[in-house]
Order: sequence, then C-alpha cells, then structure tokens
Amino acid sequence: MAGPSSPAGAPAAATSLLSATKEPSGTPKQASPKLPSPRPGRILRSADFRHVYDHGFRVSGPLFAAFCLACERPDSQGPRLGLTVPRAVGGAVDRNRIRRRLREAFRLHGAELQPRWDIVLNPRRPVLLAGFGEIEKALGKVIQQCNSR
Repeated sequence: MAGPSSPAGAPAAATSLLSATKEPSGTPKQASPKLPSPRPGRILRSADFRHVYDHGFRVSGPLFAAFCLACERPDSQGPRLGLTVPRAVGGAVDRNRIRRRLREAFRLHGAELQPRWDIVLNPRRPVLLAGFGEIEKALGKVIQQCNSR
C-alpha cells in the first residue's frame, strides 16, 4: 500500500533518483573571480552604528542620508559600510533589494575612499525607483565629501 501523499503506482520524484542527486552534471564549472569578502568591510554591531551617529557628520541627499566618521582602527582593512533600512521604505523584498544595490555600489566605489572611514547609509523611499547609476552618483558625492575632510 502506498503512502498517503502519493497515489499507488505513481513514479517517484526525479530528484530522489541517485543519478539526479549524486552524479556530476557533466557541465564544467567555471572558476568565478575571487571577490573580496564583504564581511570585513561592514559595520554590524549596534555600538559601532551608535558611534558613527554620535561622532560623525551627516551628508543628506534625495536618496539617502549618510553618516560618516573618520576613525583610526588598528585592523584597518579599508572603509566600512553600515546600512539601516527602515520598514517605512518598503516590504522585506524591497529593503533587501536596496541593501544589495547599496552594497554593490559601495563595493565598486569603496576603493576611492580612504580606509579610515566608516559610513552608515539610511535610505529614503525614492531609492526604490532610482536607477543604479543614480545610486552610484549619490554615493560618489558622499565619498567626495568624506575625502575632502
């Protein structure tokens, strides 16, 4: 007698076959270029966010508010980015999309920034409709203001 979830005599799912799960597909895997790990360049602790808010300076724009702080870290591996995306901006899918786009813009342009900087970005609602070029341009203005100090 078959189980309650499958009719008697129905074939098993293709993914339960040994050949579908354990054998290589035959297509060669291309080696992806090694990108730097994003963890060292991120602000994750609430104490670090609070320190940037309290002691840094604010740069406002139409897409986001940026808080920047120059700090001397002994383990300085480069500039760090922190993101705080409030629920008022949108649902979880929208907020995650904003985070991904801002991290990518920072990854592309973070080398232009001196390694002593911590930046926290607070996106605003217009960032949802902004193109990636606009986001890069707005982040470039923040980077320019940080480097000029």
